[in-house]
Amino acid sequence: MAHEEDDGRTGGVARRRPLRERHVEETVEVAVPVRTAYNQWTQFKTFPRFSAVVREVEQVRPTVTAWTIGYGPVRHRFSVEIVEQDPDAYLAWRGLEQRPTHEGEVEFRPTQSGGTAITVRMLLRPHGAVKVLTRFPRVTELAARLVRGELVCFKDFIEGLGQEGGAWRGTIRNGRVQHDTPEPPRSRVAQWPVG
Repeated sequence: MAHEEDDGRTGGVARRRPLRERHVEETVEVAVPVRTAYNQWTQFKTFPRFSAVVREVEQVRPTVTAWTIGYGPVRHRFSVEIVEQDPDAYLAWRGLEQRPTHEGEVEFRPTQSGGTAITVRMLLRPHGAVKVLTRFPRVTELAARLVRGELVCFKDFIEGLGQEGGAWRGTIRNGRVQHDTPEPPRSRVAQWPVG
C-alpha cells in the first residue's frame, strides 16, 4: 500500500508515489502505538543502537542523511534523500549516489491490538557485477532476510523502550520540507543595521 492523502473532493483517498516495482517487501508488527513507532523511526541517528548493519547515520540536511553500513571490516557509505514524509503514516527515500542503488518506502499502519504494522518496501538498482547477482532469486531473498532482521531489531528496540527517544514531525514533499506557516516575504530594500 502506498501513501494516502485526502483528495479534498469526496473525503476519499488518493494514492501518491507508490513503489510499483519492488524486490523486497517485509512487514513487522510492534506493540507500540503508531505515533511512538513513527517518532522513533525518524530518529535515524539511533539506528546503530539496534541495527546489525548500520554503523553510523549523519544528518546532512533536513532531507538528506549519510549512512555507513557494514558487517565485520567491510563498510559502505552512501547518502539518502527523503522525498516524501507524512507523520505517523509514510516515508519514502532514494539513494543519492551517481548511480542510485536503491529506493524505498516505509509505511506505518495501526493494528487491531493498538500496535503498529511497519512495512518496508525496497527497489534495488545495483550496477556492474552486483546487477548480475540480483538476477538470482537467492540474492533478493538475502536482501529480504536482511530487511526482515532489521525490522525485528527495531521491534525489540522500541518495545524495550516503550516510548520514543525523540521525534521529527515534519512533512516532506518532493524532497522539500513543508512548513506549517508560509515564510514571510523578504523585502527587496536593504536592511539597515540597528543598534
